[in-house]
This record gives sequence, C-alpha cells and structure tokens, in this order.
Amino acid sequence: MDNFRGLFVKLDKDNNGFISVDELHNEMRKSGILPTEKKVKNILEGYDQDKDGRLDYNEFLHYMTDREKKWKIHFHELDKNKCGLIDRDDIICLFKELGVSISQPNAKRIIQMMDKDNSMTVDWGEFLHHIILNPADNIGELVSSWKHSLVFDVGESRPLSLEFPDGMSGSGAWRSFVLAAGLADAISRTLTAPIDRLKTQLQVHGSKTFAQALAKQREGGLRSMWQGNVVNVLKGTPQSTLQCMIYTQMKMYTQDRTKEGLSVQQRFGLGCGSGAFAHAVFYPLEVLKVRLNLQHSGTYHGMVQCARSVYRNESLASFYRGFGPSLLCMIPYAGVECAVHQTIVNWARNDPSYNSDSQLFFFSFVAFASGQVTSYPLAVIRTQQQAQAFCAVSHPGSSVLQGFTGIYARHGLRGYYNGLGASFIRAVPCALLNHTLTRKLEVLFDSTWS
Repeated sequence: MDNFRGLFVKLDKDNNGFISVDELHNEMRKSGILPTEKKVKNILEGYDQDKDGRLDYNEFLHYMTDREKKWKIHFHELDKNKCGLIDRDDIICLFKELGVSISQPNAKRIIQMMDKDNSMTVDWGEFLHHIILNPADNIGELVSSWKHSLVFDVGESRPLSLEFPDGMSGSGAWRSFVLAAGLADAISRTLTAPIDRLKTQLQVHGSKTFAQALAKQREGGLRSMWQGNVVNVLKGTPQSTLQCMIYTQMKMYTQDRTKEGLSVQQRFGLGCGSGAFAHAVFYPLEVLKVRLNLQHSGTYHGMVQCARSVYRNESLASFYRGFGPSLLCMIPYAGVECAVHQTIVNWARNDPSYNSDSQLFFFSFVAFASGQVTSYPLAVIRTQQQAQAFCAVSHPGSSVLQGFTGIYARHGLRGYYNGLGASFIRAVPCALLNHTLTRKLEVLFDSTWS
C-alpha cells in the first residue's frame, strides 16, 4: 500500500491531490511507454467515479488494485522457473511462444525498462509498477508495446539511434551498445562504400554522366571504389555518439525543468540542436570524404595528404564549404522523418498484428524516404559546394539560392534528385547489416565482459 501511495504522489506533479490525463500520460512517456490518447482516457473514464476528469487517491487505488489482481497471474506465467523473478530468458521464451524472434540485447532492454535496482531481473514489485503505467489489457498488447519501443533506424548516416535505449545503465551496458553499433556501422559502411561513392559522383556530375561515373569507379581498379571510406568510418560513430550524449543531457535538463516528458516538438528541437553541434565538430571529415570520393586515382595518398592539400591550396574556410545548406538540410529531414515515423507507429500501435521486424523496418524506411525526398535538393547543393576543387559548376562563395538556380539551369528539376536512387539502394542493405550485426556483436560483447 505504501508503494501505491508513493506512485500516486509521484504522478501528482502539481500536488493538488489528483492525477490528470496529462500527468498520467507524461509519466508513461518518461518510462518509455507510448500509449494512445484513447488508452489513457479509458483509464480515467473507467475509474473516475465522480466524473470530474481526474483521479483522486481512492480512485487511483481502485485502478492499481484491479491491475494487481489481473496481472499477478500473468507474472507467474512469465516466470518460467518459478523463482519469483523475470529475466532475459523468460522474455525470449515469451516472444518465442508468440512466434516472434527477439535477440538477447533487445530482451535485455525490455528488462531494463522495468528493472529499478539494476539487477537485470524483474521482481513482482517492479513488474507491477511497469504494468500500472502500461495500459496493456493482455500479454499480446504488452509484447506489442515492447516491440514498438525497439523500432529500426534506417537513417543513412546515423549508426546509433538518437537516444540510447531506455533503461540503459552502467558503463558496461553503454560500452557494449556503442562498440557493437560502431563496429556494425563500420562494416556496413565499408560494404556499401562503392554505392555511396557512386551517389556522390551523381550528385556532382548529374545523372546524364552515369556511365562516366561508373567508368571513374573502375578507373583506379577495385580498390578505388573504396576511396574516402576510412574518413567515412572515422566520422560515423563518434559523431553519432556525441549527438546522443548531448541530446541525453539536454533531454534530462528539459525534463527536470518541466517535470514531464518531451513533446514531439521538443524532441525535434533537441534533435536539431544536438545534431547541429555534432555535425559542426565533424564536418571537415565530411568535406574530406567527398574530396576523396571524387579524386582521380592517385591525386591524394590518404586522408592526411588531402587535408594538407586543402589547407595549403585553399583555406581553413574550405573545410566548412556547404555547411549552410547542410544545416538547412537537417531541419526538413529530421522534421519530416520524425512526423511521419510518429504518425505511422501511432497508427500501427492500435493493431497488435503490426509488430514483426519486417513491418517495423518498412515503417522506418517510409519515414526515412519521406525525409530524404524533402531534404535531398539541399544535400545535392551541399555536396557540390564541398566539391568545388573538382567541379567547375559550383563557384566559391555561391549561396543556397544560387545553388538552386544553377542546378535547375543545368539539369532541370531532375537535377535536384541526382543520386537519390543510389541513396535508397544503399540505405536498405546498410540498415539491415547494422541491425543484424549490432544484435550479434552486442551478445558477443556482453558474454565477453559479463
């Protein structure tokens, strides 16, 4: 009973003796639970006896008692070895019974959503606290809510999700996740590097020079198809890790001030801010990657010589060519991807059948594609400005507006989307490799350090 009183006080943010829809919804979101508005309202409608649109302690106690009676049976069903605790093997077994395969790392993250004492097991008290905030009516809905918290990320250049997995704690768990994601990202970038280089060639020279771009790919032999890949690998994971750290700190600061979960608008703002800072720190490597991608075979002998050449023959400002359109590109991409992804997932969450890996991947790809199509013209301008030393069509100091008009004059509307097909072709295997390898490597690192 004391635990129930403590939870009520925690939910009652304004200390007025009542819990509102917003207070209940915000606490659910802070716990990594994203219920539909209808589910939250159903709780109030079912237990709000005086119909004042909120719950007092006795009404909330009635709700908690009903949840306790209903889910006590399910807890014992989940506890396969009858030890009074739920662990990763129990979660994997539950998913298997429902015909869904889940990896050890993802099972671990589900445990961490409920685990309050970092024991990597869930006792009845921890499970009850989770299930009171999770409005699932049955095991199927509970599993569906867990699955939707583990969606794919098919972002073209972000190996880590924007936030570290919910409940992740301890340096070991963080280290395993970052190393696994980083190594998987390096492998996927390396395997898809020829497609990435072809995309850069098409963005700069246009789709009419497709055959010429392929010829340049073959010009220096097989090895030349991986020009610039080392820089690309060195940039990927450190930039994403820095963005995640900044985002997490900003998120904690915002939630401490507002005492509630982040809205979609706040997530978008924090994502743009953290992304812009991390992007600015590592942007010179992006410029070097494009230069190495476009070089004639033998022009540069590695990343260091390329950097020296840019510094000596041009200026320090050359390391930030195209930075303006690159920042502008982030806003429509992040905004559209976030909005589309949130809309699709909220729609899918109403139907528990939409919880397979292939369906979640498809949803994320639709969001990624929507963001790409919206922001891609700015990406083409950015790449052309980065490649000024190799491309006569882009003039030093040219603005975004001049970039738009110049592309239209040379290639028409089609020029704004040169290389988009290659970007989509690369995104699918890259995302699948990232997802598969991250799961397997995280299992390997966990077993090595445990």
